[in-house]
Amino acid sequence: MALAATVAAAPLSVQSAPAPKLDFSGFELELAQAVSGDFALAQFYGAHDLQPVFAGPDATPRREALRAAVAQAPSHGLPSARYRPASLTEAEVSDDVETELRFARVLSLWANDVGNGLVDPSATDSMNKRKVLPVDMTGLLEGMIQGDPAAALAKLPPQDNAYRTLREMLAGDARLVPPADAPQVEPALYRPGESSPQIAALRARLASIGFAAETTADPQLYDDPLTETVRAYQQASGLPVDGIAGPRTVGQLAGTELPARTRRLVLAMERLRWLNGHDLNGRHLWVNIPAQFVEIREGGETVFSSRVVVGRPDPDWETPEFSETMKFVVPNPRWNVPKSIAVASYLPKLRANRHAVGHLDVVDRNGRVVPRDQIDFNQYSNANFPYRLRQKPSADNALGRVKFMFPNPWNIYLHDTPSKGLFGNADRAASHGCVRVAKPFELAHELLRGNSDDPQAFFQRALDRGEEQWIKLAEPLPIHLVYFTALPGTDGLLHTYPDIYNRDAKLWSAMQKAADAGS
Repeated sequence: MALAATVAAAPLSVQSAPAPKLDFSGFELELAQAVSGDFALAQFYGAHDLQPVFAGPDATPRREALRAAVAQAPSHGLPSARYRPASLTEAEVSDDVETELRFARVLSLWANDVGNGLVDPSATDSMNKRKVLPVDMTGLLEGMIQGDPAAALAKLPPQDNAYRTLREMLAGDARLVPPADAPQVEPALYRPGESSPQIAALRARLASIGFAAETTADPQLYDDPLTETVRAYQQASGLPVDGIAGPRTVGQLAGTELPARTRRLVLAMERLRWLNGHDLNGRHLWVNIPAQFVEIREGGETVFSSRVVVGRPDPDWETPEFSETMKFVVPNPRWNVPKSIAVASYLPKLRANRHAVGHLDVVDRNGRVVPRDQIDFNQYSNANFPYRLRQKPSADNALGRVKFMFPNPWNIYLHDTPSKGLFGNADRAASHGCVRVAKPFELAHELLRGNSDDPQAFFQRALDRGEEQWIKLAEPLPIHLVYFTALPGTDGLLHTYPDIYNRDAKLWSAMQKAADAGS
């Protein structure tokens, strides 16, 4: 339960003087040896004549600021014990290298966790390709020495509105955790109409967090007012609302299971930390895979949105998570059939009839179209098929009339489609990994606004040529393919989406392991 605490402490704001050089023999040598295995710390201390940040009498404000920062760990959904708060008290402080390194290492751990995330994204799922931007430890330490250390530390977490709102929601969820002295309820299934002493304990535990049922002559009876109170608690906790105190409801009340909504908040905050360093207030493309929408955001506002179709929930076809730069709009695209689709779907047909799937060209390694009567398809298997299959530009092309390129190692892109029916579905996870866009022309107009005063006419002229054309964007912009099953909307409410690839459980498990390892 290391991630379940939700009570935050306000940061301190104190000014500090530059740290003086400590005057005792061997400090510099011992410090140099101690930090030799930590590149970020070694780089900082080496560039600053091995002078202390946390040891010495003038370092008190910096120690206080670090203590206050890590005390806020639960408000970030991070495990307090990981930062060894008891080891940072003034009673543990001396003017020696041990003190310096103890605080410096906690700072390094805290900065990485709150600035980049508790866990490495790639360790959570094979389709999470995201690379975090490292924290500038030298800049952080210099900021703590030369300015306000609390202000320097406050810049570490994501600074966007969504993260701030998630912290506020997480703090609000603290009321769903009963106090330590509240009566315990034995794990069981409690239904309306039943009577037992445990139902009286259930009433009292609910009342301890503000969910008090109407008074009754028999507190051991699971009556209608208690049923409605349980329903209200389930609604607030993100549980299925049925008025029955089953294992999940009792487990959350017992504190053995984090409330479902709270868990979603913690996961969303972790995913936002992975994006820290990217300017999410600037103009960018945002593809939230579970929401199955693409947006262009600018200044915190959505200026374009469209439904999309994302990869189907199959290990081979899931849409990966990563960030890149949108660089090209490609009218009249040719479709290079992915090798996996070519050999699985089309090669068997070509073995049976070399003139099958006539809408596709057979192309050699040099990009030349090979006449089919020159090929014996039966001599090839899925493993040694040497050709590519390619579809000419057309209204029936699998990519539709336009694709949007942000070159990446996984060959993922956005594109039009001739098959529009899926866009009306609530569940639109049905592609082979790329992202199909319901409003591709409108997206092209938005992306091409830097290329022309009349992007609509500019794009139409390119379409009318009927040939594939790579238009380099005059204003390239970041694109983030993300996986948020919960995120605040502009209405201030928490919007939730289906966990279509079951990535939440994997991320939660990784966060729990990191929390337990640091406890």
